[in-house]
Amino acid sequence: MRITVSGLPGSGTTSLARYIADSLQMDLISAGEVFRQMAREHGMELAEFGRLAESDPSFDHRIDDRQKEIALAHDTIIVEGRLSGWFVSEADLKIWLYASLECRVNRIQARDFIGNPEDAAQLTRERESSEAGRYKTYYGIDIADLAPYHLVLNSERFSVEELGDIVCSVLEIVRKRG
Repeated sequence: MRITVSGLPGSGTTSLARYIADSLQMDLISAGEVFRQMAREHGMELAEFGRLAESDPSFDHRIDDRQKEIALAHDTIIVEGRLSGWFVSEADLKIWLYASLECRVNRIQARDFIGNPEDAAQLTRERESSEAGRYKTYYGIDIADLAPYHLVLNSERFSVEELGDIVCSVLEIVRKRG
């Protein structure tokens, strides 16, 4: 079973993907973690690395190609990333997580240890704008188009455990359909 988990920064995709992977004992690949690792390797902050990626599409292409390659090499895997629902068309279940900008900024501020909420909001807006522009330019994808997704969940309304329960229930239906 291939599952993708996507959403905007701070929506909880990594938390949900890890929770499902642990619960179902599945392998997990995370595009966000790969992107963060590449930023660290280049000695850059995430926003700075995002600006570099705007001028050099090879960074995004490497991450996206590698993610799809790994996903297709496994019959059972969770693929977490902003575009995984678009790129892993063979996925059995494609999930999009939603949370308001305010909620996501609060999560990002806490996760990334950003002291000032206004700074966290600005960095989040810049990152989202950068990514949306790159996705449109590089792939012709409008990140706001949720058409590829089978399931859209509100991570602001439900805990990661509750989201996991919902996903597991849906997976039972998917398995029954074969």
